[in-house]
Amino acid sequence: MILEPVLQLRGEGGQQDLRGNRSPEARLEEAIGLSAAINLNIVNSGVVRVNNPKPATLFGDGKVSEIAGIVASEDLDLVVIDHPLTPVQQRNLERRLKTKVIDRTGLILEIFGDRARTKEGRLQVDLAHLTWQKSRLVRSWTHLERQRGGAGFMGGPGETQIEADRRQIQDRIIALQKQLESVRRTRDLHRKKRKKIPQPVVALVGYTNAGKSTLFNRLTESDVFAKDLLFATLDPTLRKVTLPHGKEVILSDTVGFISDLPTHLVAAFRATLEEVLEADLILHVRDISHPDSDAQAEDVKKTLDDLGVDAQTGAPVIEVWNKIDCLDPAYRDKLLAEADGEGPIALSALTGAGIEQLSSRIDAFIAQHDDILSVRVPVHEGALLAKLYQLSEVLERVDAEDFVTAEVRVSDKQRGPFRKVFSDFILSDEANTEDVPD
Repeated sequence: MILEPVLQLRGEGGQQDLRGNRSPEARLEEAIGLSAAINLNIVNSGVVRVNNPKPATLFGDGKVSEIAGIVASEDLDLVVIDHPLTPVQQRNLERRLKTKVIDRTGLILEIFGDRARTKEGRLQVDLAHLTWQKSRLVRSWTHLERQRGGAGFMGGPGETQIEADRRQIQDRIIALQKQLESVRRTRDLHRKKRKKIPQPVVALVGYTNAGKSTLFNRLTESDVFAKDLLFATLDPTLRKVTLPHGKEVILSDTVGFISDLPTHLVAAFRATLEEVLEADLILHVRDISHPDSDAQAEDVKKTLDDLGVDAQTGAPVIEVWNKIDCLDPAYRDKLLAEADGEGPIALSALTGAGIEQLSSRIDAFIAQHDDILSVRVPVHEGALLAKLYQLSEVLERVDAEDFVTAEVRVSDKQRGPFRKVFSDFILSDEANTEDVPD
């Protein structure tokens, strides 16, 4: 059973939804999609209006009894509450409903645990799950009430089982944090190596199921797992892409964002999302056909802000309006016609419409930060000529008897290293016209 609580606050304009950035029906549909993502058989679902949230059970007694009746009559194994529950609320609801109850965070953790494939992904899921579970050791199981240990004549109170469990969880959290730190160091080394090569990094971000992986496959001609499924991708993937004018960039696909993502989940996946922090350009992929596209975009921006990515001080962000093949044909043609400006790029990653405009926009952005220089290197300096190709993109080359003259494009990343090596070989404008050999 999936339940979408609508917590209402009485205000001047009457009852107001506390999560009013999107409709309850849309939130319920998303919760159903999340549940379907781990193959749950959904028997019953609905929106529940809560005028006066109860600290003990969230819902009122009458509503809890009604839900318990449905659970019993349909023999349900699980009730998903699409809202954060306190440990006490979760325990009390399980007692009253006589079945397992999880909240939105627990559901997302279940999906993450099912999808994580790499070592890093599994470590991050374990860390997030244990951090969440640590506050949930409030159940009335008898083994949590036992006491053991103690010292002195009377034996003392000793240590309750719940305290021992909590300590073991904390020890496991510390061990996972150490392992993740080792993974982060490895990723940092890879990142430093990438900084030494001339290719800029372009990161794809967006709400889950916005089509990032499909777009990634379209641009890179690869076969990363992509499906009409929430959180189809958890682990970051990087591939090299050649742009229309021959420029190469590294494209990074990241985990999708979602509304009401708990802080400790963001923190657990920070190592994955750090790819976004290191990017030279961010492509914010939106499902423009979704009725809550604007609200989803706000959720993504909020998560980026939490990560420290700011449009003014960090990497520039280009909006990509995906899934235009699902729109009305007239509106789709209008979006495609407007895609040549500085605004969002409208495309369909599935059909390929608009992909050329996106590639051209990325190409233009990367090129605007490059230096176009003329250099003249002695023919016998073979190592320097090799370095020329390593640190720049050679646009034109003229070979003479004593010198090789080349026009090169130097990326913003390689500007410093290039000038350090070739400062004595860069030609001025006057040299270009007077000293360049025929």
